[in-house]
Amino acid sequence: MSFMFNPHPFDDPKAVNKIRLEERSIKSVIEGTKKSADFYADYLLERAAASPTKKIVAAVDGYISAKCVQFTNMVVQSLGAKSISVKVVDFSKLYKTPEELDRELAPYLEEDREKDPVLLFGKLFKGSYEDVVNGIKLTELNNEIVEFKKGGCGADIMIVTGNGSALDALRGLYDSILFMDVTPKRAILRAKEGEYANIGDIVPKPVKAMLRRCYYVDFELAGHLRGKLFKEGAIDFYVVSDNPDLLKLIPKIAFDEILSTLSKYPVRCRPVYIEGVWGGHYITKLRNLPSTMKNCAWVFDLIPLEVSIVLESGSTSLEFPFFTFVQKEGESIMGNEILKKFHGYFPVRFNYDDTFHSSGNMSIQVHSGHDYNIENYGEYGRQDESYYVVATGHGAKTYVGFTDECNPEEFIALAKKSEREATPIDYEKYINYVNSKPGVQVMLPAGTIHSSGRNQLILEIGSLTIGSYTYKMYDYLRADLDGKPRPIHTYHGERVLCTERKSTWVNDNIVKAPQLEREGDGWAEYIVGESDMLYFSLRRLEFEKQIKDNTDGVFHVLTLVDGERVKISSDSNPEYSFTQEFLDIVIVPANMGSYTITNLGNQPVCIHKTLVRKDSLND
Repeated sequence: MSFMFNPHPFDDPKAVNKIRLEERSIKSVIEGTKKSADFYADYLLERAAASPTKKIVAAVDGYISAKCVQFTNMVVQSLGAKSISVKVVDFSKLYKTPEELDRELAPYLEEDREKDPVLLFGKLFKGSYEDVVNGIKLTELNNEIVEFKKGGCGADIMIVTGNGSALDALRGLYDSILFMDVTPKRAILRAKEGEYANIGDIVPKPVKAMLRRCYYVDFELAGHLRGKLFKEGAIDFYVVSDNPDLLKLIPKIAFDEILSTLSKYPVRCRPVYIEGVWGGHYITKLRNLPSTMKNCAWVFDLIPLEVSIVLESGSTSLEFPFFTFVQKEGESIMGNEILKKFHGYFPVRFNYDDTFHSSGNMSIQVHSGHDYNIENYGEYGRQDESYYVVATGHGAKTYVGFTDECNPEEFIALAKKSEREATPIDYEKYINYVNSKPGVQVMLPAGTIHSSGRNQLILEIGSLTIGSYTYKMYDYLRADLDGKPRPIHTYHGERVLCTERKSTWVNDNIVKAPQLEREGDGWAEYIVGESDMLYFSLRRLEFEKQIKDNTDGVFHVLTLVDGERVKISSDSNPEYSFTQEFLDIVIVPANMGSYTITNLGNQPVCIHKTLVRKDSLND
């Protein structure tokens, strides 16, 4: 979560899913901001004309930072050109005052700098828009809409516009609902550029405080409402709205067809790239990232709540949040058992940690487990991770667990002293390491102290968390990119550390030799990481020409970690395919069943495969 405070604005042009859509779906997409506004205006006019009272009420809602009011104004202008009068209600006028909201939301945004030095963490807000609006004003608007529909106003059409306008309390009164979606990266960039203030705020908070509030409150409200609207089939028009100058309006039937079709394909998300003080240069060169990037520390290839997905069919291109796709087609993508087990969330996250030719190691850190996350953050579960070593330079190491000889309590005491007084620690005296080489898999169940050393590229696989609960125990006394000392979190770290996890335990339990799972002529599948402490299984597929697999009702995530290019295709319908290149991370949907991976290059292939363990679904 915290890393997304500074996403680079680069939009990777290669992360595109090319699919075949029905012609009727393509033709239904209205491309262009004015065309979209005019189309929606005509639609409302037709609905009003067909209404017994000749009056209708519409909601224009959207994800955080969506420009609902601006779009509504264009619709009003279009209707005005036809001499149609419109009453517009700005839903933001119903929010509680900033002072009321700050007071009521304070328990979710605790300010305790002993626990949280830079006020990074919070608790997920589980309420709804009804909780952030003034109850009296909401009742008044409800009554106003009822009277309007009876003919009690001179206007022909009423539009209620803004975040939350389609909330439960009013939804049954609307004749039409339009939803303007925004990708998480774009929402954050808009906030940083001064285009957004938190729900209820007139004056924006400082950026870090605003984004903290967004992650724990605003994004939660908007995301949950969007999910409800999808579940109820309540959205008549979906608008792709990252580019305000090129909105794309999609009627409900076409939107349903488009996402249903996409859910049959293997898919890749559009990554988010983020600089960091320990960032390296492997991905920068591989993917031709902009020269404006100092380095690339994190590559969010598949962080479910923070990436987007782009599809192309013919000349039509659409981009929307990946979580929108999950909310709409979760059962097809994940399988019914996983959908229920993880309450509709995509349960595994993937990113690259790049320290290749970097200035130093990642911080020495630890993550919290199930009970701690729920109690302190209202989270959905534990934060487990794992590292798969993709590439290394000279002397690369992966730090994991304590050394057998050390006293962990002594390290904790030194870490606390270092946090207070900026004193150095001879960390290799305390922290165990394994020599890194491509193919090494290190499992990191919550509570395990760890770090990625310099000069390697790591594929990081983690469990479901909305935030990122990384407690830095030691960070080599270095400043962050903004010149300020990096925060240390010994308060939380001490409370979640499993100090018994030392070198011998690490070697016996979480750094294991690959185990053959199945093999055939020219191919094999190995288990490279599996433990009762993790609900996902980590595999490696090795083959010369081709390998077959079957999702068996559970999604697979495939990463091409060695090789040039492969094609992943459904056996029942080969049209459902994706051509995967080196280090692409691709989801094979649960509904695909039997599929084939074909080597399109000249060298042997290794693919890292992640899936949720079926036996974990009963835990």
